[in-house]
Amino acid sequence: MDVEVRQLRCLLAVVEEGTFTDAAIGLGMSQAAVSRNISGLEQVLGVRLLERTTRSVGLTPSGERVVAKARRVLSLLGDLEREARSGTGKIRIGYAWSALGEHTMEFQRRWAVAIPGVELQLLHSNSPTGGLAEGTTDFAILRRLPDAAGVEHVRIGEEKRYCAMSSDDPLAARRSVTMAQVAQRPVAMDLRTGSTTLELWAQEERPDIVPINDVDDWLTTIGSGAARGMTAASTAHQYRRRGIIYRPVRDAPSVSVYLAWSTKDPPQERGRIVELLIGLYSG
Repeated sequence: MDVEVRQLRCLLAVVEEGTFTDAAIGLGMSQAAVSRNISGLEQVLGVRLLERTTRSVGLTPSGERVVAKARRVLSLLGDLEREARSGTGKIRIGYAWSALGEHTMEFQRRWAVAIPGVELQLLHSNSPTGGLAEGTTDFAILRRLPDAAGVEHVRIGEEKRYCAMSSDDPLAARRSVTMAQVAQRPVAMDLRTGSTTLELWAQEERPDIVPINDVDDWLTTIGSGAARGMTAASTAHQYRRRGIIYRPVRDAPSVSVYLAWSTKDPPQERGRIVELLIGLYSG
């Protein structure tokens, strides 16, 4: 039987995200590729797994049984990967939007001193768990805690919030802005992984939302003048683009920054890494 791991990952992603579009975003694949993988899995197994309509995707009875087995298979493969990787001297830290902003280079420098002989990999992963749930990372830098079970976290610091706007925005001439001023225009939000939600505003002051899929989509939308954005200082530092400016939001609450890892297989190095990161943000 020629079942492929990527086919199982695609199936679970569609089930967990609810749509082929969101599954493709989470996996970093095209929607067509996700569809092909699931069709290939259905062909190999000889059963239909998903009921597709124009508005929703649901599991067939066969699909429910296959999904339960697929979770076990991928969990076992994750265990196998971690076991094989143990002792290889490599730690992968994922992030959805930005790594550590202005602290990133200093973190890399201190890493070499504090944890010698262990390679550090910073990986962009546009998923709510920063790649933990997918098994592609050992740790994740998060600014929005996921609903996913099996993820442990510790707060390592905080960052100021900034408003991103096009350079011809009426607020561009100001040194800083307020939450109410930001909300006078639509605000682009990534409701899966972004640190900005409507709950930041009082009910009567909430802006219109322009949904976006990732940071590149966010930057393109803001640069076009279709919306403003609000984000953590790390994004303002890491994603500079011509035609977009950032201004501090002086009355906005700060963004908490967390280091997260899987509770099922907590990495042994977490104590040293937590200490290193807290030192960066408190220094």
